[in-house]
Amino acid sequence: MSPSREKSSPSTSSGQSDVVLADAAAEQIRSHARLAAPLECCGLLLGQAGAITEARPARNVHLSPQTHFEIDPQALIDAHRAARAGGPQVLGYYHSHPRGPAEPSATDRAMAAHDRAIWAIVGQDGAIGLWSDNKQGFEALFTQASSR
Repeated sequence: MSPSREKSSPSTSSGQSDVVLADAAAEQIRSHARLAAPLECCGLLLGQAGAITEARPARNVHLSPQTHFEIDPQALIDAHRAARAGGPQVLGYYHSHPRGPAEPSATDRAMAAHDRAIWAIVGQDGAIGLWSDNKQGFEALFTQASSR
């Protein structure tokens, strides 16, 4: 299955550029979701300037991981420290919906920070949807596959 849903013009109405999702990162997300099922998996999206080159798994520390996710705070701290030291930037987050589609749930919408982070959601069928967490809510991003 290709991680690309669609190619589009250079930006969405929010001004967010197209996002390039490396094939290796998409496979990392899918693999983590398969291993974690029936629980939700979660992790970090790393890269530079709208190019997601790595999906770094993190521990889901939520008390109800069957239906919710919370990224281990230490994983976030470590990733931000590494970025400040010249490593890849934290572009956003990913999680799985083991029994649902690759789109934000009501819980996702309620918990969103509206900080323009990229959210990758892998659905029960392995499809990956990419979303920008904007002030107005989630907006679908157009993705382009990359073999990087």
